[in-house]
Amino acid sequence: MVRSAATLLAAVLLLSDSSGLLGPTFEENAVQVVSTWRTSGAAKIWQEGFVPLEDLTKMSQEVSEHIDYEWHGWVVAGPLPAPPAEARVRWDDGSTMRVPVIAPREALMALSPWPENMTFPDDKQYKLTGATFTTMRLKTSRGMATVPAWRLRFSNLPGPIDYVAVDQKAIGTIEGAVEERLSGEGITDVEVLDERTLMVKYEYGVCAGDEPFDVTLRVSERPDVVVLGLEMPYQGYGFCAGLGKSGRGVVRLDEPLGDRVVLDEWSALPVLCHRAQNTCHAGNG
Repeated sequence: MVRSAATLLAAVLLLSDSSGLLGPTFEENAVQVVSTWRTSGAAKIWQEGFVPLEDLTKMSQEVSEHIDYEWHGWVVAGPLPAPPAEARVRWDDGSTMRVPVIAPREALMALSPWPENMTFPDDKQYKLTGATFTTMRLKTSRGMATVPAWRLRFSNLPGPIDYVAVDQKAIGTIEGAVEERLSGEGITDVEVLDERTLMVKYEYGVCAGDEPFDVTLRVSERPDVVVLGLEMPYQGYGFCAGLGKSGRGVVRLDEPLGDRVVLDEWSALPVLCHRAQNTCHAGNG
């Protein structure tokens, strides 16, 4: 996924501007971002594929409060059914899509923050004893849909956990199509205040000990997308201990946002990828 400024700037920082002195201007970057979105297959996936806009996991509040992800592992402790050869995603507008599905074990591993070969004491394991193939409701880029899912049952949890069974790797993801570019600065979130006004959050980097500098938000509009970026004064370049800074500002659009996708200039990915990582990345690993 898109890395944050704090992560990327831990050791080395290259500060730049958008004047073209060190590279492409914002407008030149925006042209490339739009071209990548339209020609890479990302736009087609967004419009015609399966792009989840919320978490792939659903569980009761009681189950959620019971789980300690940091100190527990997830293990198979009973026989599991084989997955069907394929299933269908069904949107509320009547459209459908045939999709391959993952096995219950893969759904289990998607819940775990640990590699599958990690071992834990017996009393520090959530034990999967059974699974049922079912469906769940999910918000997607094409609207609400009924999607195939696994209902996972555990011997030591107070209820089941549902996990989307769609094999996102097999059908293709936005991230895979765009071939994400790494950057230490970029747009992290967008809130729609009204049809022409966006509240934009962003991250950028400075060398340790330097004062934060003025950041200008830039916007480029197309009929199908809106590209957002940052313009910063030229500060020179070189090695330094980097610090991540954050800020926010308001952008006014020339035309109503409508159903246009908001893209980040540096990653070339939808800004939604920061808020809901499974929007662009295969949630099953």
